[in-house]
Amino acid sequence: MLILPATYLPNIEYVSRLIAAKEEYIIDCGEHYIKRSARNRARIMTANGVLDLTVPVVNANRPRTPMKCMQIDYSKPWQHQHWVAIESAYRSSAYFDFIAERLRPFYTEHYTSLVDFNLAILRVLLDFMGYTAPLHTTTEYVVAAEGDIDLRPKHRDSNFTTPHYFQLFSDRIPFAENLSILDLIMSEGNYAAELIKTELK
Repeated sequence: MLILPATYLPNIEYVSRLIAAKEEYIIDCGEHYIKRSARNRARIMTANGVLDLTVPVVNANRPRTPMKCMQIDYSKPWQHQHWVAIESAYRSSAYFDFIAERLRPFYTEHYTSLVDFNLAILRVLLDFMGYTAPLHTTTEYVVAAEGDIDLRPKHRDSNFTTPHYFQLFSDRIPFAENLSILDLIMSEGNYAAELIKTELK
């Protein structure tokens, strides 16, 4: 079984493995929040190189807080900052206009729960790629068994290879591995799903 955390604008490996796993996966919303991890941080490509986008959370320093209890902090204008960064990075992409209006509400509306926010964005991204099956989630911590693929550890060994695709600004910036799936979608549109399926065969 594949065990996944609930992450913000998940990376290419995350989405690749989720789609390949079909029904044999679970998104663990009961695990403990991990600071400075993909749970509230995503990486996109910009004209100045790779940029981390971080969703601030309330009580980020409180240890052993379940992800399902983490709340988003709106005391700073992070939504505006993220949207400006995404728009600046991808507005020249051929596919920006096709997905921008579906993403924009996430940067104007307020979600209390980080998990709800992350899962809602994930559903939009998967739907755009043609994957419309319901998400399998749990609010109870999942203990990994032998043979499971566990993407929850912050630092782990991975044999995943990012499929090669055209990245914006590649004329002056080296190819960056395993960025947010948003980067692949902006570059390849609906073909993004075919690329990641091919990579995991």
